[in-house]
Amino acid sequence: MRPVIRQGVRHYSCQSSQQSRQPTETPLSPVPDAAVVPLVVQKSSAWAAMASVATNVVSNAAKRAVGAVPGPADLPVHPLKVVAKELSTKFLTPSIKNLVASRTPQLDRVAKYYTQAEGKYVRPRIVLLMARATALCPKAGPDSQSASLNPAPDAEPIPGVNPAQRRLAEITETIHTASLLHDDFGNKMAVLGGDFLLARASVSLARLRHPEVIELLATVIANLVEGEFMQLRNTEAGERDPVWTEDALTYYLEKTYLKTASLISKSCRATAILGGADAATVDAAYAYGKNLGLAFQLVDDMLDYTISGKDLGKPAGADLELGLATAPLLFAWKVNPELGALVGRKFAEEGDVARARELVIQSNGIEQTRALAEDYANKAAAASMPSLTARQRRA
Repeated sequence: MRPVIRQGVRHYSCQSSQQSRQPTETPLSPVPDAAVVPLVVQKSSAWAAMASVATNVVSNAAKRAVGAVPGPADLPVHPLKVVAKELSTKFLTPSIKNLVASRTPQLDRVAKYYTQAEGKYVRPRIVLLMARATALCPKAGPDSQSASLNPAPDAEPIPGVNPAQRRLAEITETIHTASLLHDDFGNKMAVLGGDFLLARASVSLARLRHPEVIELLATVIANLVEGEFMQLRNTEAGERDPVWTEDALTYYLEKTYLKTASLISKSCRATAILGGADAATVDAAYAYGKNLGLAFQLVDDMLDYTISGKDLGKPAGADLELGLATAPLLFAWKVNPELGALVGRKFAEEGDVARARELVIQSNGIEQTRALAEDYANKAAAASMPSLTARQRRA
């Protein structure tokens, strides 16, 4: 489970433009500017810890973005409460369970296992909040294709969210869950379960009958596979005593975009498109989601070093146990060459994980990771308030 950084959605500001709707995916820069699958299910305490840290990061970003200008940031509105009803067991949960249902009992158990966990539906929250935010924005021209999906006969209407956007929320959660199953690559049932979920998500996606949105979410699935391969390569034994370079952080951020931020950013973009928003709003939604997703993962990686295993809901240092060098360690490695040997052998020898954690905690790697997360949160807030930030620059 990863933390949610979503507060900027309700500050959305819209502008008209004729820009192309296709996002440009440029390389990311590190500069601050099995019967049943043992799916990793985080405890509610882990969700609370992550949400608390993420909320602080975004609150600071939002305050800096709006400055002294009075506005929505002053309103005591909690983003989770805005879509609490939509995410209740009466609405979204049954729909997702139906989406992943299978007539094969064992596969059905695998596909539905994740719905038993608390603190889920991070990505649907973002989709529904984005739908609410963009509902008030300028609309595209009459020639644009709008959502035409008919709701299920028993579906209750959701204010500010059309049926296609609601379906998209279900699809994004299904794709995300498939990626979690595929992370358990040592379990054949997990891989088959993930494949099944992707197939069901693809069928549901096709029923939207919106080529641009279908293409967007199809590229998300491709990005997830690419990101997984980058991570696998990152956990293979490399050179014996590598030296830190800027390329290591660049590689990490590119992998993070593919595995985490791609789904969030393109889901935000698709939400705006399905709502009939104009090109400027669609582009802003994508930029918001991209920066949000990167901040989101940075906070998660930081918590692996700052929260106890009991509170996190998984063993502390789990990333190191998997041979993963995430942002806190990469920043620490820059100033402590001793980490190079540990990175080179993927923390495989006895005592490597404990020593790596010790060196990271002694360095400023955690602080630099937090700063980078705040930088991306600032960018997300700026993307959601383009008119306001432009006025501040002119002031």
